[in-house]
Amino acid sequence: MSARAGRGGPRVLVIGGTGTTGRAIAARIEAAGARVRVASRTAPAGREGVEHARFDWADPATHEEALRGVDRAYLLAPALVEDPSTLMVPFVERALAGGVRRLVLLSASVVPEGSAGLGLVHRALRERAPEWTVLQPSWFMQNFVDPRHARWAGIAGPGEITTAAGGGRVGFVDAEDIAEVAARALLDEAPHDTAHVITGPEALSHDDVAAILSEVAGRPIRHVRADEDAALAYLVSSGMPAPYAAFLVRLDLAIRDGAEDRVTDTVQRVTGRAPRAFRDLARAHAHVFRGAPAARRDGPAA
Repeated sequence: MSARAGRGGPRVLVIGGTGTTGRAIAARIEAAGARVRVASRTAPAGREGVEHARFDWADPATHEEALRGVDRAYLLAPALVEDPSTLMVPFVERALAGGVRRLVLLSASVVPEGSAGLGLVHRALRERAPEWTVLQPSWFMQNFVDPRHARWAGIAGPGEITTAAGGGRVGFVDAEDIAEVAARALLDEAPHDTAHVITGPEALSHDDVAAILSEVAGRPIRHVRADEDAALAYLVSSGMPAPYAAFLVRLDLAIRDGAEDRVTDTVQRVTGRAPRAFRDLARAHAHVFRGAPAARRDGPAA
């Protein structure tokens, strides 16, 4: 990362700084010697001395303090919002008007620039930000190990992964690899000014994932190939809002049709090291799959 990231260097706002990617990004910024402000609804636990701003996408009154004195910002969309652009694009405009020069957005590999929702935020960054990066990761490996994810209970309980993805393959990626690319995009001296499609080293079907988890857990874990209606019913029964559940099912169908069957060299090219393999992550979390009790589900991890 850039040598400019000293204590007199940029101040970086990390929205969602207590979440899966945000926490890891904030830690990397701190380690690089830059100033970081964690923005979230609640103060980060166990992070004494970390600069924090209370932040709520839906409450513009919290935005001014979060942006005060900030040069660069990491943008994480509000959870379970079907069209986050209505909240995020006005914030982008406010940030740029207030002097933020570099913006890094976490989008997704299946969301093209200009499409509804995050695709509109992507376009806003490319057209308006002096320095920008859009991260387009494939699906997080952590979705299989995080109790907050809607499909976790099936794995932890009866040993089932229920999707409408069929035999479609996904280049599942470790959130730590996403965080490393994000930190580089925020701190490198030269702006990236591009969209990074980020994957792991191999494309796996959910059948492949189930086989790996079965091996690691020492118990059978299977992929349930649900149709569209059954997959939607499963997600709604888990407590997920129906519109967001329908959105996830549409993504499953895109996976089924091959939209995620690819791998990229982004992690290697940007960070200088190979991305983590799913089997390695599964082994590191083996205890999670060995009959752990099902937990309350609050929706997908971010």
